[in-house]
Amino acid sequence: MKIIVKTFQGLEQVLADEIAELGGRNLQIIRRAVEFEGDKRLLYRCNLELRTAIRVLTPIAHFRARHESAFYTKMKEIDWSQYMTVRQTLSVDAVVHSTYFTHSQYAALLTKDAVVDQFREKFFKRPSVNTLNPDLAISIHILEDQVTVLLDASGESLHKRGYRVDALEAPVNEVLAAGILTLTKWQKDVDLMDAMCGSGTFLTEAALMAYNMPPQLGRDYFCFKKWTDFDDALWADVLETAKSKIHTNYAHQFAGSDLNFQAVRVTERNIEAAMLTGKIKMERKDFFKQVPSSEKGVLVLNPPYDERLKLEDVNQFYKDMGDAFKKNWKNWQVWMLTGNAEAIKHVGLKPSSRIPLWNGPIECRLLKYEMY
Repeated sequence: MKIIVKTFQGLEQVLADEIAELGGRNLQIIRRAVEFEGDKRLLYRCNLELRTAIRVLTPIAHFRARHESAFYTKMKEIDWSQYMTVRQTLSVDAVVHSTYFTHSQYAALLTKDAVVDQFREKFFKRPSVNTLNPDLAISIHILEDQVTVLLDASGESLHKRGYRVDALEAPVNEVLAAGILTLTKWQKDVDLMDAMCGSGTFLTEAALMAYNMPPQLGRDYFCFKKWTDFDDALWADVLETAKSKIHTNYAHQFAGSDLNFQAVRVTERNIEAAMLTGKIKMERKDFFKQVPSSEKGVLVLNPPYDERLKLEDVNQFYKDMGDAFKKNWKNWQVWMLTGNAEAIKHVGLKPSSRIPLWNGPIECRLLKYEMY
């Protein structure tokens, strides 16, 4: 089958590499997504094991339409009883970039009407809508007059790993954190620290990677499990195979700290929810007085940008960070995600790498500093 997996802008190649490792064939990178071919086992594995995936979709139809009646007719021609029963629920999401269709909500409404009307005519009953946990999640993509109809195999966004039981303001997204860790080329062969840990997302994602724990191990709800062709035995085998590959030991250290006492407590609760208790060292500390856990390693930071979290003097804060890098972090690689282009200039160090990324609506740069 053809499979499309969505991700964040800037992480497409990272996702493509992940999919190739799982066995995806004929990969093609498209904007904020990767398209490829695979079987049902791969579809299940993508939902369970991909770290930089937001959503896994399978296209079921493609047609041209330039007005709502043609759109409705084509949508009604799809045999929806192949994909759901009248007793199941559905939801519809639409993305529209078109001069013929200008409202995504209206396209979604037309799709829902076509599905419901077909069931009513065939079975004299209609399925219900459930926007939170549907049995069948339909995704519509319209580009000018080209309409693609897809089924959402994930249901809920895959950034929701289930371990974030608590969070502070402006936490980094789990998918973005996993992508950043991959972009650092960290090979799990040195200590990894986050000295402004916030909710602990970098540390948790890094530990999941080091112990080879699937990011969705604790999640039970996936839309594909409600599909009419769901293979329970195959899913059980995929799950057990993934569990058998989990590592029980790791030679290096994960360490996190934050000046905010609440951040330390929040991170500890999230670590426990991720089944990583005892595997990440946490302490309350001021970054500017922090020293590394070993002679070399990787420091990953998501400092305040002065956007959602305000600073008294953002330029001075970034200057002080640069001074701390030079004084305390010799022989370490420092990777910093920031959305404040002006403040970066005050770090006082030239980054050896500058990767554009988006943290929600904020355009950011992932900067690498080699501290010799």
